[in-house]
Amino acid sequence: MIKWIISDMDGTLLVDNNKLPEDFDEVMQMLKDRNIMFSPASGRQYQALAYHFPKYKDDLLFISENGTYVCQHDKELFSYTLSPDNVSLVLEQALKLPDIFVVVSGKKSSYVVSQHPAFLAELNLYFTHYTVIEDFSQIDDDIIKFSLCDALNHHARENIYNKLQPLNGKVQVVLSSEIWVDIMPVGANKGLAIRKLQEKLNIKPEECVAFGDYLNDYEMLQSVYYSYAMENAIPELKKVARFIAPPNYENGVMRTIRQLLAEQK
Repeated sequence: MIKWIISDMDGTLLVDNNKLPEDFDEVMQMLKDRNIMFSPASGRQYQALAYHFPKYKDDLLFISENGTYVCQHDKELFSYTLSPDNVSLVLEQALKLPDIFVVVSGKKSSYVVSQHPAFLAELNLYFTHYTVIEDFSQIDDDIIKFSLCDALNHHARENIYNKLQPLNGKVQVVLSSEIWVDIMPVGANKGLAIRKLQEKLNIKPEECVAFGDYLNDYEMLQSVYYSYAMENAIPELKKVARFIAPPNYENGVMRTIRQLLAEQK
């Protein structure tokens, strides 16, 4: 019996133009009628996720910032933060990368120094709450994640991810898309957050469904039985998934949920 459905956002739940599926409200009512919980699990900040689900802000359990910040009813359930030494280390290395833009995410806000138009276009897709500052040394916040953006070339694997591999071990470097790389505390990921919540809520992995498309969804798919990689997912993720869902642009998540609910009757 399915009790919890978890979905990544970009390239997974969202269809064209950064929109929820047209039948999202209908499917959410079907889940509510069956007492099945739904959670967005994303690299997006909590404020951006809550903004995307205004009708459900008080209903959903939000797994934000790739599992480093988990909230429900607008309150933090738990979080993972970077030490001051690791914050300094990441900043030192990130600022050396040419043509790469840095977002520092804290609990209060996210912080940027650049206002390059190409960067802001990408930033505004995923961050609704950020502060423009003159220097990152001005931040007074608990830091949970860095997001590095290759807004100009769209080759994040080569221009960011590969170059920052020496940081792995002290921090965790995760490829989130062709444009974004996230840097988080070691061990923190969507999968760890889900396993912690499974224990807290007394929900078994075989009672959970998860959908994803990129490497930041890898551990998430390993934390549930019904693990779905989207048809448009990268090959590495398809290898760890038990099942394949139709692509996001064909409303794959909603179609698969409907099928699962029909089979569960």
